[in-house]
Amino acid sequence: MAEQQPSTTAAPPCRPAGTTEHSWCKAVPGGTGITVLALLLSKSLDISLLQNALHKLQNSNPILKSQLHYEPATNSYSYIIPSTSHLQIQPFDLSSTAQILRRIKTPNLNSVSDFHLILEHEINCNSWANTATSSSSGTHKLQMLDPSLNTATTSESDIDVLFASIYRLDDEKSVVTLRIHTSVCDRAAALALLRKLLELMSSEKQDGEGTELELLKKMEVGLGIEEYIPAGKANKPFWARGIDMVGYGLNALRFSNLKFMDTESTRGSQVVKLQLNKEDTDRILDGCKTRDIKLCGLLAAAGLIAAHSSKGLNENQWEKYGIVTLINCRSILDPVLSPDFPGFYHSAILNTHDVKGGDDLWELAKRSYTSFANAKNNNKHFSDMGDLNFLMCKAIDNPGLTPSSSLRTSLISVFEDPVIDTSSKVHQEIGLEDFSGCASVHGVGPSIAIFDTIRDGQLDCACVYPFPLHTREQMMELIGEMKRILVDW
Repeated sequence: MAEQQPSTTAAPPCRPAGTTEHSWCKAVPGGTGITVLALLLSKSLDISLLQNALHKLQNSNPILKSQLHYEPATNSYSYIIPSTSHLQIQPFDLSSTAQILRRIKTPNLNSVSDFHLILEHEINCNSWANTATSSSSGTHKLQMLDPSLNTATTSESDIDVLFASIYRLDDEKSVVTLRIHTSVCDRAAALALLRKLLELMSSEKQDGEGTELELLKKMEVGLGIEEYIPAGKANKPFWARGIDMVGYGLNALRFSNLKFMDTESTRGSQVVKLQLNKEDTDRILDGCKTRDIKLCGLLAAAGLIAAHSSKGLNENQWEKYGIVTLINCRSILDPVLSPDFPGFYHSAILNTHDVKGGDDLWELAKRSYTSFANAKNNNKHFSDMGDLNFLMCKAIDNPGLTPSSSLRTSLISVFEDPVIDTSSKVHQEIGLEDFSGCASVHGVGPSIAIFDTIRDGQLDCACVYPFPLHTREQMMELIGEMKRILVDW
């Protein structure tokens, strides 16, 4: 009898999470960093077509088919990369979708579209809530799970980093959602994934014509962002690092916040839109160009003025606010990464600003943007990366270090550059009526996270906030005031 040979099946590749990725792996279970792309389609969709397209994209971008593994013994995370994609789309028929909408819809939401409600529903579905335990006594308040969706069941389970669902609104209309762990997919990667998916679906409808081969060019599994920082850019003397850490901590204690409406109830994330017409958008973009600043500075300034105004303070009363600006670092890493390289390759700069009533919008915008630009020129986005990651993890483990245990670390977060999107023949071909992309913030994070897009020349911002720490009425009033400030300057 021939001797049985031992199995030679190799274990799938596994890569440990980098420092920034580790911070996101700690943040997502508490409710910050659940990235969602939602697409409203007006044409009937073949689920098998979508699933095949997603499998191809995952196989060509291996980090997006990985499973997140948590090792309790070492309190570490890693990504296990299977050989092929095994993603299965979760379908919700008309009855299931209607049931979900009935459960989350309240009388004051009659003016909110079903598409908008499904987007909010998805960013509150935490598939990774059990990927790690937390020492925080308040963690249970920050998890909003939905048993109708695919979620992790045990802390020992390896869990996918990407989930897909389809919600049927009627016989033709549907909402496609991708829910992704932010540690493997920042905003730039999510946008690239969306564009590739739409083009791939279109090219498949055309029997493979077009750019499918280019779209499916296989990418490697990248390392954490720290491994790509150019030599010397992250250097900081030991004492300087200590002084900066103390400075960040003391400044945070002095930050003003929006009024907290409910600090005890279980939290989720909600979204309010800030939209301008093309005329107003052109006007503010021209104003930014004339003053040599970016849109992020103007949005931050409008938010600061609106926040101060919302408190009914004396005009000469000063308050200190924190602003986090997120930078897509792919073009300034070593080696340079392509714009569509999958993973998390953003860094952050935290600036503080003193604001009083009657501040001029453009003066404050110039001051805000100049502070950010100077910090970036001094490589603070690299040298302070470890400090900010450490402080974020400390806040997660010790909510009591933040005001009212709110886990708010700044007033506003903005992106250095907006997403630019233009309608195309591909959009018409698949019936794309609307789309939105944003991430949850009801764990650690800002009171307002602004995800800005210039869509067909019009500003369209998804403003995400933690609820019921802040209420929809409160945020609609604040965002409405921001819009008034931008339009009436």
